[in-house]
Amino acid sequence: MIYLRRVCSQKVLVDLLAINAVTIGKVISESRTLMDAQKVTVSQTAHYFSSAQELRDWAEDGATTSRMELSQTLSHPTLTGMSRPDFQALIDRITVPYQAALEQRRHRQRGGDRRPGTRGGVFRQKITDADRILATVLSQRDLCDQQALAALFGVSRGTIRNAIEDVRPLLEQDTYVPMLAERRFATAADVLASFTEDSEPPC
Repeated sequence: MIYLRRVCSQKVLVDLLAINAVTIGKVISESRTLMDAQKVTVSQTAHYFSSAQELRDWAEDGATTSRMELSQTLSHPTLTGMSRPDFQALIDRITVPYQAALEQRRHRQRGGDRRPGTRGGVFRQKITDADRILATVLSQRDLCDQQALAALFGVSRGTIRNAIEDVRPLLEQDTYVPMLAERRFATAADVLASFTEDSEPPC
């Protein structure tokens, strides 16, 4: 379940649980098969851990990771144009159809169903579905260009472009109506320097 929620990679689970990679892979494959048969879906967490130690630190001390802090910062109401509860509600509405759209595209690319035991495209890029939605919202608000967004999220411009192309149609089908930002920023640094967390309005 931890892997399917994309909390961490199989390698991190191997390090964390001291179980060999073959066993981890077999358990994940069998669990996924059972869940698919029962039509059980799991949501993707926004908390991605790149090492076993990061996950231990978070579990023991509640310490946040840089990725979590970044997502928290970029979902500030000043940047998204909506309260945090409203933004989370948007993510909740969009995530399931977004994952379904991705799976349909992968099905077409594969020419059929996924083979048992394959990874199913998990962790191809170091950005969560929630962050893809966030990046698209910021783009729709014309907060900055795609190069600045790529720098903000620490990914390639192509990753941001693909995210926007995938998510934008779903936003258009949703009740979300983008409000243009009051200011357009030239760089990622300008975006991060534009506000302070203590200026956040009450939700």
